[in-house]
Amino acid sequence: MLQGFANHLRAMRPKQWVKNVFVFAAPVFSQRLTDFDTMLAALMAFVGFACVSSSIYLLNDVLDYEQDKLHPKKRNRPIAAGLVDRRNAVVLAMLLAPLGLALGWHLNVYTAAVLGTYYVTNLAYSVRLKHIAIVDVFIIAFGFMLRVVAGATAINAPLSAWLLVTSFFLALFMAFGKRRGELDALGGAAAAHRANLADVTIAYLDQAMASLTALTVMSYALYTIDPAVIARLGTDGLVLTVPFVLFGVLRYLHQVHLGHGGSPTTLVLTDRVLQLNGGIWLLLVVTFVYLDVRLGLVVSALH
Repeated sequence: MLQGFANHLRAMRPKQWVKNVFVFAAPVFSQRLTDFDTMLAALMAFVGFACVSSSIYLLNDVLDYEQDKLHPKKRNRPIAAGLVDRRNAVVLAMLLAPLGLALGWHLNVYTAAVLGTYYVTNLAYSVRLKHIAIVDVFIIAFGFMLRVVAGATAINAPLSAWLLVTSFFLALFMAFGKRRGELDALGGAAAAHRANLADVTIAYLDQAMASLTALTVMSYALYTIDPAVIARLGTDGLVLTVPFVLFGVLRYLHQVHLGHGGSPTTLVLTDRVLQLNGGIWLLLVVTFVYLDVRLGLVVSALH
């Protein structure tokens, strides 16, 4: 019985829940990280996304049952390996989705709408859109952007357009990296697993990732020096965190080229260098934002 529970839990892909930390962007950058009610609302949004996304993962694995059995890694997933009955997986998915939407509704109608939009777009992704090259990665990136929006709506906080754009570019960058990892690992068998991989090349994906590297870092840099952001947060120190964002993006790109980019989530959870860099970035952000550190880098915005 315990083994069956563990298999069903693994089929929900709990490791993927790390993606939902994007909902905490708004609490961090709105200077409300220490407010209990704010963090409780953000946590509810996190759990809501965990439920809704796991529902999608279960349905996706049921639909991809035959293709996943051909994949060297995905064939070990509980549904593809026959450890979880496909009918049970569908029932579990149908229970998780309403639970996640109910959590969003409990917060407010806007958060429920964001979760509903995420569910509908990702359901369309699983059924059809994942088979269309480029469209598939845009849907993935859109999902990350919705997480950021949900974090803001859950706590009724303003959201910088630059922060939203940065999260979208970063998600696109990682999604293209995942596709490159799949293409590199599967070689000639790539199209048999994911049909749209026949429509892209490693050279194209490299060019896309190079462009997104620049777009991600520049959009974040523009966020840190935006006079409105500096005035609202009371610090101009965030510009000093830009090198850590650049390093993180380049480190991820480096790992993808070494053949470690098949799963961004796995890479983030296992790469100690990425984790250390991310920890330092977060420490600096919290220090600058919550201690109102003023370095005089953009004097006009602070006076």
